[in-house]
Amino acid sequence: MQFFKQDTTAKVLLVGYVILFTFCAINPYDRADWWAENVPIALIAVGLSILYAKGIKFSPLAYVLMAVLVYMHTIGGYYTFERVPFDWFNNTFGFKRNMYDRVAHFTVGFYAYAICELLYARKLVKNKLMMFLFAVFTIAFIAMSYELLEWWFAATYGGESGAAFLGSQGDIWDAQKDMLSDTLGAIAAATVFLFKYRGRKV
Repeated sequence: MQFFKQDTTAKVLLVGYVILFTFCAINPYDRADWWAENVPIALIAVGLSILYAKGIKFSPLAYVLMAVLVYMHTIGGYYTFERVPFDWFNNTFGFKRNMYDRVAHFTVGFYAYAICELLYARKLVKNKLMMFLFAVFTIAFIAMSYELLEWWFAATYGGESGAAFLGSQGDIWDAQKDMLSDTLGAIAAATVFLFKYRGRKV
């Protein structure tokens, strides 16, 4: 079932991603980390493209929200997240560490908006509370799974590549803070969806 018919936003964002990916594939800081960072993001882009081809489309806003992570992660894979030029943000809020990775984790939660759209369009839930909780807990589960993947990669490959992919920057609570950022992003995105569709029944 096709819920949204608007095509331009998704196509433009996909072309932008391909261009960004191509440039960021040229001489990244750490090739092993580049592969580790880009494979899951490329799979997301391919998955969304397959859904699009099958007629499962999202709203322009949903595509924009989902693209934020894709773009930020691609840039992070080029520099490694710890080294992305992000001083303007860090200095503005007084952070001593590079918070690019934390902001990127927050944008993982933006996918909760698309999850809500899918549940709403296909009437897979009976009320908005269940929609909200399902979207948030789905993102929280994905966040936990990704932290386990980071742990496995760092333990397996070790060295500079492992440390770059882990991106803890010396913070022993980095994994927990990343998962919290993912979840807070999901809460924010799901709340935006509920606000946009307020007054409409599921």
